[in-house]
Amino acid sequence: MKLLVRHQTVYGYPASVGRVAMRLKLVPVDTPGQNVHDWQVSINGEPLTNFRPNSYGEMEAVWVRHDRLDQAVIIAEGLVETRETHGIGGLPQCRVDARYFLRSTPLTRPSDAIRAMVAALPEEDGPLAQLHALSAAVSDAVHYRPGVTGAETTAAEAFALGAGVCQDHAQIFLAGARLLGVSARYVSGYLLAGEGDLHETHGWAEALVPGLGWIGFDPSNRVCITERYLRLASGLDADEAAPIRGSVTVAGDISIDADVRIAQAEDGVEERQLQRQQQQSTPTSRS
Repeated sequence: MKLLVRHQTVYGYPASVGRVAMRLKLVPVDTPGQNVHDWQVSINGEPLTNFRPNSYGEMEAVWVRHDRLDQAVIIAEGLVETRETHGIGGLPQCRVDARYFLRSTPLTRPSDAIRAMVAALPEEDGPLAQLHALSAAVSDAVHYRPGVTGAETTAAEAFALGAGVCQDHAQIFLAGARLLGVSARYVSGYLLAGEGDLHETHGWAEALVPGLGWIGFDPSNRVCITERYLRLASGLDADEAAPIRGSVTVAGDISIDADVRIAQAEDGVEERQLQRQQQQSTPTSRS
């Protein structure tokens, strides 16, 4: 499947802002499940070309401005071909030992309630079956409900609330997988949703299964990843895997509008569709 993506994020700054620094993880890399045919990132119309591989084997760049800035318009767009691997992402290409992904962070630290959920999982034959049971248990315990959690919500808090979004599902899954002794990491990316659904960035989890490699689990949709998923970046939690993280030295009322457009390209018409998407420059308000 060929996926065309256009992801625009607009940051509006108060007139007094003096310095802006951003870390960007907005460039996908080739994996057994995807090949990047064309991709570019720009900020305020200027191409960003200083992306370099980080220790995870993923592309990362830092953008800093010291002069006065009213807004930053970040656009990531391109064409990626994905393939069905039945959730198997393949062996990791990163330089980090897989045992590193057994670590908890403040966002993924398990509560007593999460420990109890893991302890109550049915007896399964092997780690893959255990992880499928864990994913189902997370989905059952935490209902998908936008607007009740935020970027600072921890896995423990979302689990206690019993509601959340994909970020919360993935982080609770990470906490549970690590309790089972399985290395697991958060993944940020895009999902080609059904017709009429919102298109937005998405988050899921990967767990390392001996003999198979990294397997992608999406508890929000009760599936392992398919060719409709496009992988961007990974980390110990949602914060580390975030496509954009920034800091401003002079704080004020900062506005953020994001718009994601994903379409399936047909052979021979990719360029025309990409141009059409690029011309659709007016974003809807979504943060």
